[in-house]
Amino acid sequence: MRYHNITKDDMSNGDGLRVVLWVAGCNHCCRECQNPVTWDPYGGLPFDEAARQEIFEQLDKNYISGITFSGGDPLHPANSLGVRKLCEEIRQRYPRKTIWLYTGDVWEDVRNHPVMRYVDVLVDGEFRVEEGDVKLLWKGSKNQRVIDVQETLDSENPAVPVLHCPDYFEGVAD
Repeated sequence: MRYHNITKDDMSNGDGLRVVLWVAGCNHCCRECQNPVTWDPYGGLPFDEAARQEIFEQLDKNYISGITFSGGDPLHPANSLGVRKLCEEIRQRYPRKTIWLYTGDVWEDVRNHPVMRYVDVLVDGEFRVEEGDVKLLWKGSKNQRVIDVQETLDSENPAVPVLHCPDYFEGVAD
């Protein structure tokens, strides 16, 4: 697994203050992507012990709500195993911190992925510039969904995602 950046005290990629791991590798290549530099799975830096420790140092802070995996695509074949192992370790060490994951894949295709047992919130779907809206909560385009993964997996029909939040902040209309 390779990565481009670790963002600290981030408020734009999930609830609360978060640490964000921006991984390298994405096959979706969405038109007008905000991070095309992350598409190359051989770009960025190797995810090594120093990067892992940098994440844990952030997660040790009481005011950090959790981690968000973005990129690139955390579910890209170059990232999938490394992200799953890191999520497993984070869940064990920080059971009260939340794990968010952004992917261009849709829930219906990834709901059985082994990493989902650790993910609290999944933002799914490719970014579509023609459906873009800067007022949307935690996503860039209307086709994307912000899914409560654990509630969905525990539901009667886990094929139908349970949304984590409405599309817009209360009081903001489209």
